[in-house]
Amino acid sequence: MAMNKKALAPQSKPAKKKGSSFGRGWRRYGWPVLRHMIVPLVCVLALFAGMSAGYVVLGDKPFSDVLEWNTWKHMIDLIFADS
Repeated sequence: MAMNKKALAPQSKPAKKKGSSFGRGWRRYGWPVLRHMIVPLVCVLALFAGMSAGYVVLGDKPFSDVLEWNTWKHMIDLIFADS
């Protein structure tokens, strides 16, 4: 029995779609950057949430004071003040 040569020939690759390369660029550059930024971002958010909860719950102060710059400056001055 003779084999058909077309059946043994490798199949040609389908043509690539032409269009936006946003998906490839995002996966190649954006995801590694985002993956390396997740842990520091979560740490900063946890720090803010913990300090806010401590200020409001333990300090019995209003939450609106947490969002003011003077409050944070005062806390930083208290923490890093020279004794």
